[in-house]
Amino acid sequence: MDIKIGKTKISLMEGDITEVTADAIVNAANNRLWMGGGVAGAIKRKGGKIIEEEALRLGPIPIGEAVATSAGKLNAKYVIHAAGMGTDLKTDEEKIKNATLNSLKRADELKIKSIAFPSIGTGVGGFPTDKAAEIMLSATIEHIKGVTSLKNVIFVLYGNSAYEAFEKVLAGIKD
Repeated sequence: MDIKIGKTKISLMEGDITEVTADAIVNAANNRLWMGGGVAGAIKRKGGKIIEEEALRLGPIPIGEAVATSAGKLNAKYVIHAAGMGTDLKTDEEKIKNATLNSLKRADELKIKSIAFPSIGTGVGGFPTDKAAEIMLSATIEHIKGVTSLKNVIFVLYGNSAYEAFEKVLAGIKD
């Protein structure tokens, strides 16, 4: 499913974010930027330890901030590490919104055209997927209504229930 806002398309797909081809993929990170489990662990396994080594040199960062590293062996130029939580692995609406917006700002600073997001905070952070969908999609729409280099924002959702949660929110926006 996808919608177009201005010159930017927002797309949803179910799958593994490490398999997506995009200029940047977003890592649902902690503010220390070490890459343990979940999305971060998958990115490190597939893209290589170089991604974590670069990230650790940039951290710690404030919760809600985002920084970019190379993407190692992934089908991307960059990994944008979005600190949706601290090392306590707890998150909330404000942290997810800021992590999303700051990831989009990094993408524009890098002048890239495509970015792929996971559902931030819904894995080890335990945040409800339907609420994360509302926050992340609203923040994305708010951002792309302004000046942006982005032509495609992809939400890569792990599992059918996550996809359906984002689909329901996006369908509501489309109507």
